[in-house]
Order: sequence, then structure tokens, then C-alpha cells
Amino acid sequence: MAEERKVVVLISGSGSNLQALLDAQNTPSLPNARITLVFSNRKAAYGLTRAAELNPPIPTAYLALQPYLKSNPGKTRADYDAEVARVVLEDSPDLVILAGFMHIFGEGFLEIADGLKPLVDGGAPPKSIPVINLHPALPGAFDGAHAIERAYEAFQKGEVDRVGIMVHRVVKDVDRGEPLIVREVPITKGEPIEAFEERIHKAEHEIIVQAAAKVLAEMKSKATESGKED
Repeated sequence: MAEERKVVVLISGSGSNLQALLDAQNTPSLPNARITLVFSNRKAAYGLTRAAELNPPIPTAYLALQPYLKSNPGKTRADYDAEVARVVLEDSPDLVILAGFMHIFGEGFLEIADGLKPLVDGGAPPKSIPVINLHPALPGAFDGAHAIERAYEAFQKGEVDRVGIMVHRVVKDVDRGEPLIVREVPITKGEPIEAFEERIHKAEHEIIVQAAAKVLAEMKSKATESGKED
């Protein structure tokens, strides 16, 4: 029987992309994968409710930047990122997915995820854990926040002739990591932004599952090759 892979999902909102992953886990679309934690930086994120109401429920965690800084005088955004890493990576997941997570991680998180720093001071660095992000824009276009609105406006003004979405590896530079899955999304002149958004979200629900499956399959292949070398 294939080894089950542990996946942690980070969200900030309703969790519709999380739901796509929940529906796909341990199916042919996302085989031998189980979501073991859902983390949010917003207490009211409905995605936390989605996870908690499952049978059996999926563990959830919450930590927001400003409350953390307020209750820990002298701490910085990098300290917050490191604390999130400790929560998210404590159980050594195989993959971390940012699915509508509205916070930009700096080195405080990424150095731990990349296996460059330990989870706790004095400890051994953990294994490198891939972190991927869903972004509603094509590579190199509309990095950062409000990408859907910016892409829609640019198309309607004739500034771009194609728009789309991607899942990419997370690096320090915002939305500039290696693209894993890229898909153009149709758009028409004069259509309401709501119609475009609906098309975007439908495509997102598909490629976030595809990208997760791709990364886990690549990890399995590398592990198999490493075992043959040993």
C-alpha cells in the first residue's frame, strides 16, 4: 500500500479552494494524500469551519499577525512568520499549500520550510518541505494583491490580450517562484467582472489539485530514485 502523504493547507477566506482539495484527497485526482491541518491568519475564515465540521474533523489552527505582535512586544513580522512555520511544519507535512492565503511570507517562514533553520532554537533543521501557492494571474503578470481585478481592467482597456492563473513554488519574491501549472482563462470584452471571477475560481479549483498531485508525484519519484541509488 502506498505511503499516505500529509498536506497542510493555509487559507484566509471561505476556503473554496480548500474544499476542492478536500474533495480530491485520496481519490485518483490526488491519491494517497490526506489534509492534516488547516491554518488561517483570519479567525472568521469559513475554511476553518469547513475543516472542523468534517467527519472526522481536520485539526485547525489560527494565528494573525497584528494580535501576535500586540501580545509579544518586541517581536517582528519575521518572528510571526517563524511562529507560523512552527505551527504549520510541526508534524512534518510532505506539502504546504497556500490556497487563498493573504499574507506574504518572508525568510522567517521560508528558511525553516527550506530546511535552512531549525523549528526550535538549538534543534536540527527539518527536512525541506515544498510550499506552493495559487495565484490568479499568468507568470510575471499582476503579482501581488487584487490580481483578478487588475487583470480584468487591463484586458478591458486593451493593455493585455490574455489572462489566466497559475500555481507556483513559493520563494521570497512575491509570485515569482517556478510555475507548476499555468492555465489561460477565457475573457470577453464588456462582460461583467463577476462572470470572469466565476470562470477564474472554477479553473482554480482544478489546477490547485493538479499542482498538488504533481508535486507529490515528483517527490515520490525522487524518493524511489534515491532508494535505488542506496
